[in-house]
Amino acid sequence: MASNIVALVDDLFFLAKIRETAKAVGTTVVTGDQRRGVAAIAEAQPQAIIMDLNSRALPAVDWIRALKSDPSTRSIRIVAFASHVQEQLISAARAAGCDSVMARSAFTQQLPDLLRSLGSDGTKPDESLPPES
Repeated sequence: MASNIVALVDDLFFLAKIRETAKAVGTTVVTGDQRRGVAAIAEAQPQAIIMDLNSRALPAVDWIRALKSDPSTRSIRIVAFASHVQEQLISAARAAGCDSVMARSAFTQQLPDLLRSLGSDGTKPDESLPPES
């Protein structure tokens, strides 16, 4: 898998904030090619996807469902965010298979730690060391 995170976010100011935070924590965030659809994600094989459920450019819940039903993208972690008052949208994203759905305010607050977690390869530092003799 590539060492990047794909952001499917329409709000350019918010996307800039995500990218700046990613750079500060040593992670790479790239913009997803929404015109090419789910096929672009399957081809890129990112470590994770950050998705704005309020995107005007893509049907977010449909994308989540498609990504989680495709064996080539099923294991890619999807973190989505929306307004905390959009309970129906949040429930739909969870039902579609989204790994984590957060209120936009919580997403913003936890962004540095979230990006560190999403950008890591999932191993702890001592797991890469050979066993002691």
